[in-house]
Amino acid sequence: MKDISKVLICGIGAIGSIYADKIQRFSPDNLRILVDRERLIKYENNPTIFNDRVLNFNYVLPDETNFKADLIIIATKFEGLNNAIVNIKNFVDEDTVILSLLNGVTSEKLIAAVYGREKLLYSYFIGHSAVREGRNITHDDVNTIVYGSENSADFENVERVKEYFERSGINYKIPDDIIRSMWLKYMLNVSANQTTAVLRLTFGEMLSNTKCMDFAVNIMKEVQAVAKAEGVKNTETMIEDTISHLNTMIPEGKTSMLQDVEAGRKTEVDMFAGTMIKLGLEHNIPTPYNNILKEMIDIIYENQRLNTQSAVLL
Repeated sequence: MKDISKVLICGIGAIGSIYADKIQRFSPDNLRILVDRERLIKYENNPTIFNDRVLNFNYVLPDETNFKADLIIIATKFEGLNNAIVNIKNFVDEDTVILSLLNGVTSEKLIAAVYGREKLLYSYFIGHSAVREGRNITHDDVNTIVYGSENSADFENVERVKEYFERSGINYKIPDDIIRSMWLKYMLNVSANQTTAVLRLTFGEMLSNTKCMDFAVNIMKEVQAVAKAEGVKNTETMIEDTISHLNTMIPEGKTSMLQDVEAGRKTEVDMFAGTMIKLGLEHNIPTPYNNILKEMIDIIYENQRLNTQSAVLL
């Protein structure tokens, strides 16, 4: 079993920066951050500031050929996934393991279509939301990478990643059913991220508002129905489990989508409501709540875009 040593991270936003920082402190010579040329110039002129510390990384461009990664962590937004899949090509070796920390339930399929299912472990991030304002990122170090496989043939790679995480001080969890775990995280994101983004609510405000929670539960029911159609096991308790998880969040905390809306950034609505609508159509399952949420979030973004254009013209 080959030990994991060299790590490539693609995406150093609110989540990627957490693990870039941890690995940088553990083994800086074996870490590379993959960027395009535009971001390279941007980051060199305006580096990431993580918890009031300036982070300077070893950056590599996609055409680099002298670094092969034992582990690749993709932590981009959904809109950056296709570019990431193309850009990691030169860094993938025979024994490379790929983890995608993107929200949602589709990124692994897209990566596997290019690099093969055997290089992938299913994974996602759980923890308190990082606060990102420009290049300034603040996080309280409550974070875990949940990962694993439904295939016993991947046992060696699961163990390789586990051993590396233990050496580097990265919190991890290996659930008995990684597919169900991913859909639980997806249910939370689809119901909480989108609702709070439209209504501009913190976790505490959402949880204390019974009307809002009734609305969120109806969204969860759509996810539950689609998950069951997708073959996810034990869907009967998914809503109860998701509500329990929501109650562990910091009351004043904000979802990543709400932060995106407040900052005028493009959201991940296509990954959440967009995917739900698509899967609902495939399984003939109505998704009216997600249909409305997608329309509303698209309207919010379009309004912000038009306001930005007007400001530039003025």
